[in-house]
Amino acid sequence: MLLRDKVNADIAAAMKAKEPTRLSALRMLKAAIMNKGVEKGRDLDDAEVLQVVASLVKQRRDSIEQYEKAGRADLAAKEADEIKVIEAYLPQAASPEEIEQAVADAVAETGVSSMKEMGVVMKAAMAKLQGKSADGKMVSEAVKAKLS
Repeated sequence: MLLRDKVNADIAAAMKAKEPTRLSALRMLKAAIMNKGVEKGRDLDDAEVLQVVASLVKQRRDSIEQYEKAGRADLAAKEADEIKVIEAYLPQAASPEEIEQAVADAVAETGVSSMKEMGVVMKAAMAKLQGKSADGKMVSEAVKAKLS
């Protein structure tokens, strides 16, 4: 079953179960998937749908940060609830140990030793973490720690 079909099935299930928060988050996810499909002019494959899901989670995390700075705990909690629903469609997250190992392997492979070439290490580390959900911010911090 394609990921977008699973989202549609989950929308129907959320409607039947009368779960408004889950339904709202799933509808927003479906809209984002459809918008990206229209933008590309074709249906998205699962890898592209995962990119959409990951970008929505990142947007929600950024929103939470902004809401907390503004003292809006109610809106931050709503965003956190949406993240819980959306993250169910992402592959298992990479652990901090896996991120450290990928960064160490990337540094060893590329032979980079200065912060000026951090991008090379980031690209190699993210390639090693392919198939797992890895937060770019965590990978970036691990690369900075390794290179400094």
